[in-house]
Amino acid sequence: MKVAIAGAKGMLGSEFARHLSIDHEVLALSHIDLDVSDDAEVRRIILSELPALIINCAVLSVDGCEADPELARRVNVAGAGNLAKAAAAVDAELVHFSSNYVFDGQRQPGSFYTIDDEPNPASIYGQTKLAGERAVTNNHLRSFVVRTSWVFGPGKESFFSTAVRSLRNMKTIRAISDVYGSATYLGDLVERVLQIVALHHHGTYHVVNSGICSFAQFAFEVARVLGISDDQARDLIQTAELRNFDFAAPRPFYTPMFCKTSAEIGLGPLRDWRKALSEYVDRQPQTPSA
Repeated sequence: MKVAIAGAKGMLGSEFARHLSIDHEVLALSHIDLDVSDDAEVRRIILSELPALIINCAVLSVDGCEADPELARRVNVAGAGNLAKAAAAVDAELVHFSSNYVFDGQRQPGSFYTIDDEPNPASIYGQTKLAGERAVTNNHLRSFVVRTSWVFGPGKESFFSTAVRSLRNMKTIRAISDVYGSATYLGDLVERVLQIVALHHHGTYHVVNSGICSFAQFAFEVARVLGISDDQARDLIQTAELRNFDFAAPRPFYTPMFCKTSAEIGLGPLRDWRKALSEYVDRQPQTPSA
């Protein structure tokens, strides 16, 4: 089938393009190729190409949304709605990605957010991602809204990729100790989403690896996988609370998620984040220290 990917140059879009191009015709659209906030352009391209599946990976970053709320609304809300309307016009299925940031993070430790929980975003990013979800579901019934969080894998600079590279080279890193969530391996995320699409059960999904961790716990697990001793790890990983970090946007403190929708259609939980992390670390090239 033909698959159109918006935001195809990002980490998630690139992985979908790589994975799908083996057996399908992929139309990989970067922001230069397709500005999702331009309704006429979206409609022109989708009606011309007639994809059977559209995957929306276009997004503005967490702190980028706080810096430019209007751009956040254009990309995260209007862009999502434009793709949904175009998908409906050609009867294509649509996968739209959302975030744990739609929740306020005020749950009790040990619990998980499900689709039964009422979203209550605290940041512009979370607010626009939630509005984007609604723009999709209000405009197209044949859609999958996929909430995920803390995605790690090749192709993007983030705390997760920095932690692996820095600790492998025995360099110090800073890690937040009091923010907890669901870490998600890129490869597992893409494979599970494609399993969901194949079942054509439209709705909202939470796709994350099993388990709960903080940023600091993630870093210490990286050190363990790399064979770094506990004493060395404590020297290399400088932990601090969220209030000691200077972010433009507020972060929710506790957002682990569980997917009730996947369970309803016979898909079990993804493997534990530690097993996924071990695979990720093993696959990373060993770059020499600068």
